[in-house]
Amino acid sequence: MTEPNSTASAPISLARRLAPFYYAATSALFFAASSVPTPLYRLYQQAFAFSPILITVIFAVYAFALLASLLIVGSISDHLGRRPVIFASILLNMVAMLLFLMARGPDWLIAARVVQGLATGAAASSIGAALVDLDPVKGSITNSLAPLTGMAIGALGTSLLVQFAPAPTLLVYIVTLILLILQAVLLWLVPETTRRQSGLLASLKPEVAVPPQVRRTLLALTPINIAVWALAGFYLSLVPSLVSTTTGSTAPLTGGSVVAALTISGAAGVFLLREKSTAMIMKFGIPSMTLGILTVVAGMHAAEVSILGLGTLIAGAGFGATFLGTVRSIMPLAKPDERAGLLSAFYIQSYLAFSLPAILAGFLSKALGFAEAADIYAAAILLLVGWGVLALRAEQEKSVSMS
Repeated sequence: MTEPNSTASAPISLARRLAPFYYAATSALFFAASSVPTPLYRLYQQAFAFSPILITVIFAVYAFALLASLLIVGSISDHLGRRPVIFASILLNMVAMLLFLMARGPDWLIAARVVQGLATGAAASSIGAALVDLDPVKGSITNSLAPLTGMAIGALGTSLLVQFAPAPTLLVYIVTLILLILQAVLLWLVPETTRRQSGLLASLKPEVAVPPQVRRTLLALTPINIAVWALAGFYLSLVPSLVSTTTGSTAPLTGGSVVAALTISGAAGVFLLREKSTAMIMKFGIPSMTLGILTVVAGMHAAEVSILGLGTLIAGAGFGATFLGTVRSIMPLAKPDERAGLLSAFYIQSYLAFSLPAILAGFLSKALGFAEAADIYAAAILLLVGWGVLALRAEQEKSVSMS
């Protein structure tokens, strides 16, 4: 861990103790902001008259912009320091909130999501690396917990405001904007966690930085990681519409609650399993996600929100556990100066899985209907999970034979 360039004083010591909480809260806020539009998609669809395909495009351009940001500036905080990059990301996210507030059509929403993706991409790797700088073990847990908690807060909080507060497409962005301003001010009260390094211009060249010692592990985990994020992408783009169509419930809080259930139970799974071994976490996560998906499909065809919600809670626990197990499997293998680059590579893989399948689901929903699209999507995720289990077993057997 790199010590900050300052004398050891009581205020600095206090600031350093509080730094993990600040970075965790900031990470959660960015991911909460990313899920805020999810409960609003149906309102936007009604107001601007666009198809399910455009819903998934508006959702996915965020992920594409995030990927571009990760590719270009994912390692920049290794050279400029964590705080300057995080500050710039907060300012950029403020611009996104203003674009949402001024939205007059789907083109405004697309522009807002692009800006939001650029901001979140820069923030995700910088905040994640800062957390690991402060504590490699706890930092890995927080990197799993904060995004899930944030997405739950964003989806559920927006649903509550949509159902019970005035100006549903405005108020939530005003609240988020105020919180971002607060985070920008508080940032300068926490210490920097790394020293600046040379090579800034070289770091701007788009590349995937996976350290050699991490590659085999990441490759074995790839099918499962794709399945995890494909599940999350489907929930955050189309599930509110799916719930309304298949169950007949049009209350915004119902669809938003189902989405939030996935990430709330995911966060709970991360928290409860944080002290367990990586192997035990994966043994819990993979079967739970499988059982949950099957239960969701059953609830959808039975048109029962309760069964769908139960399946979501089970799948979410597996989602969170598997995400934690994946992060914990790869991050400790990287050296301190490789962490931001590795996080960038990991997020690139994750957000491609987050966005591309969701767009395909949008086309399937328009062509076949939401229920049929969900059946196909669920089957594909289960096949990926099965492939991943076989890949992990092969990797473990290979490691045993080499030892």
